[in-house]
Amino acid sequence: MADGDGLGEAATATASPPAPAPGLSPSLGWRERLRAGLAGTGASLWFVAGLGLLYALRVPLRLCENLAAVTVFLNSLTPKFYVALTGTSSLISGLIFIFEWWYFHKHGTSFIEQVSVSHLRPLMGGTESSISEPGSPSSNRESETSRQNLSECKVWRNPLNLFRGAEYRRYTWVTGKEPLTYYDMNLSAQDHQTFFTCDTDFLRPSDTVMQKAWRERNPPARIKAAYQALELNNDCATAYVLLAEEEATTIVDAERLFKQALKAGETIYRRSQQCQHQSPQHEAQLRRDTNVLVYIKRRLAMCARKLGRIREAVKIMRDLMKEFPPLTMLNIHENLLESLLELQAYADVQAVLAKYDDISLPKSAAICYTAALLKTRTVSDKFSPETASRRGLSTAEINAVEAIHRAVEFNPHVPKYLLEMKSLILPPEHILKRGDSEAIAYAFFHLQHWKRIEGALNLLQCTWEGTFRMIPYPLEKGHLFYPYPSCTETADRELLPTFHHVSVYPKKELPFFIHFTAGLCSSTAMIALLTHQFPEIMSVFAKAVSMISRTCVEYL
Repeated sequence: MADGDGLGEAATATASPPAPAPGLSPSLGWRERLRAGLAGTGASLWFVAGLGLLYALRVPLRLCENLAAVTVFLNSLTPKFYVALTGTSSLISGLIFIFEWWYFHKHGTSFIEQVSVSHLRPLMGGTESSISEPGSPSSNRESETSRQNLSECKVWRNPLNLFRGAEYRRYTWVTGKEPLTYYDMNLSAQDHQTFFTCDTDFLRPSDTVMQKAWRERNPPARIKAAYQALELNNDCATAYVLLAEEEATTIVDAERLFKQALKAGETIYRRSQQCQHQSPQHEAQLRRDTNVLVYIKRRLAMCARKLGRIREAVKIMRDLMKEFPPLTMLNIHENLLESLLELQAYADVQAVLAKYDDISLPKSAAICYTAALLKTRTVSDKFSPETASRRGLSTAEINAVEAIHRAVEFNPHVPKYLLEMKSLILPPEHILKRGDSEAIAYAFFHLQHWKRIEGALNLLQCTWEGTFRMIPYPLEKGHLFYPYPSCTETADRELLPTFHHVSVYPKKELPFFIHFTAGLCSSTAMIALLTHQFPEIMSVFAKAVSMISRTCVEYL
């Protein structure tokens, strides 16, 4: 049974379709069979036809005379010409190599290959062979793969996202860098419109103003609209939410505004509860007011956690999960896990994992790596690589290593941040599960918990790379999870700022044209150097090559 988000453990094997009997082929028409047979031999036929045409036209085209004229012309050239020719070729190929290298590191693909596939392949008729008939097995497989990729590339709201005014903006003031991308902030604007607006906003002028505020791109304009909403209605909860998120410059100020929002939000929520059965519009209004109330309480819990009142934060989160159990998609349990780890309440952490680390529920890096941390905690203080290699692993150590392998297979980017092999940045407001953005968000908050447990990072460092020996390559299938999606790099580049070097898995091999241009640049530069240093020898070599070419043509 697979997880709801397409990333679950492959616990149940799926039945494969029966293979066709030997000697039998699918029922295709004679045109299809002929086309399929010609497609495999098309390249060879064209090559043979080209050679035959060249041989037949050797006399009318006077190939021997033309080649002799070219040989005379080449013999009359001085070594300086060859130096200039090869030097220019080396310079041009070097520039192409540098551009290809830059384009590959920025976009993850080769520019020449991309242009060839996009523009040249259609002109050469390459798309015809890729077109499959509707209902054919290949068409079904492509549609299934596309649906799986869509579910794997779903972007999730970061449950531990920071405050824009009190944290992200302060980072910008200090470093001059923007920690959030436009794509990430645009997703947040869409979330706010979904959570904090409904069809009945026109009934209350303050909600109408806030509906426009959530759509506004300019932060000062949003803040101004929030104050306008408060002038119309002093109990506008969403206006306080916006001010707490974007105008407050400290966590204390944000908490004060969220408490005002909580007071107004509870009043509106009770009023909506009394009218929820009057019409569908009132039901929609109740859902919106519920979202606002849950959001406010959650942010208040996060404020308490940041200000050191961890037990208060845990209580708020537990009450939220009991009062609003349907809102599991908000992943409040991940906030609870982090706070319980800070309290070192490992038994409570295990109880939360027992409920949410279920095969039917979506996985996350927080779930998988916290489960690995708990199993690592029982053996890490006495673990030694030398002792383990001498006597073997105990049952508890095997369980810990398997838990680490499971976590690394789910998100292979996390260990480099936990082991401080890559520098951390502020986590984005949205993450892609199994991607670099999720790894940053997890390590940003949980690195301290791994450091607190003696030997945990040592055990992780000794065992995490062993995960990749169990995963088939290329990533045709996974070991415990579905194959690692190929879309994470593109989505992470949209979510993460440009000054961050995005982690890519599996490591992409350099495209053919980078190797080709590098070899061309090196070889032409070497020929230019040899021609400049030994002009006589290279001149003899060039004449010998031309003589060999002429002899071959005369023989034909």
